[in-house]
Amino acid sequence: MNILNILLSTTFQGFIYSVVSLGVYITFRILNFADMTVEGSLTLGGSVCAVMILNGINPILSTIIAGLVGSLAGSITGFLNTKLKIQAILSGILTMISLYSVNIRIMGKANISLLGKTTIFKELNQNFIIGLLICVFLILILYLFFKTRLGLAICMTGDNEQMMKSQGANTDLKKIFALSISNFFCGISGALIAQSQGYADVNMGIGTLVIALSSIVIGETIFRKKSILIDLIAVVLGSIIYRFIIYFVLNLGMKPSDLKLLTAIIATFLLALPNIGKDILKGFKNVKN
Repeated sequence: MNILNILLSTTFQGFIYSVVSLGVYITFRILNFADMTVEGSLTLGGSVCAVMILNGINPILSTIIAGLVGSLAGSITGFLNTKLKIQAILSGILTMISLYSVNIRIMGKANISLLGKTTIFKELNQNFIIGLLICVFLILILYLFFKTRLGLAICMTGDNEQMMKSQGANTDLKKIFALSISNFFCGISGALIAQSQGYADVNMGIGTLVIALSSIVIGETIFRKKSILIDLIAVVLGSIIYRFIIYFVLNLGMKPSDLKLLTAIIATFLLALPNIGKDILKGFKNVKN
């Protein structure tokens, strides 16, 4: 594989995985909600899309429906948290665990192949353009949404939920809606991943949350928070950079089975970096004084 193909292929992978990172950004950064549903809703999107394509349904329509089904999973998590008063992280875990069985039911087995079936991806050059257009479109949609009253209300709910409640706002519905949007993106990403790799697997979502968090933090490290638009672009670029890190590490001889460990180490380092930097700076000032 020549250098151009490596660049196109790795960047393309960054594009399709950035979709789930955009979804996690909504819950992790904007809503301040630790949502574990992601790992189940991504697989749900891949499963639904794969089954629909195998039954002759248009791949674009299959991808959209996969996103809608993913949003339903997010709504369930929101309901468990807001109406049944189950803690945020436990709500996501309960939905994620349930989706494991649901996904096997949908596929009828642990994995299904899409080889020989028509998908939205074809040649490498076309795939790169398709991935780029999808990311640009989704960033634009999110940017415009968070400029609306509902979008701003969701941001304010994440910043100060008690203040929003004191003003008479229905924060429960805003949480459910935000989780629905987030997992819509996760479902879309699962559908894109399944089509790009040629199969859907019940375990394809494992580790997705950590990968998404790594992409978010990488983007934030490079591009300091300036605006919602810059943040969204940074998430996509962070996902691409993460894919290049994985590519280079694999070429250094690391086994593919060690990727989950590497991802956890990268995420831990990046999440701890701001605090480590503050401690070092504080220690330096104390020594200086």
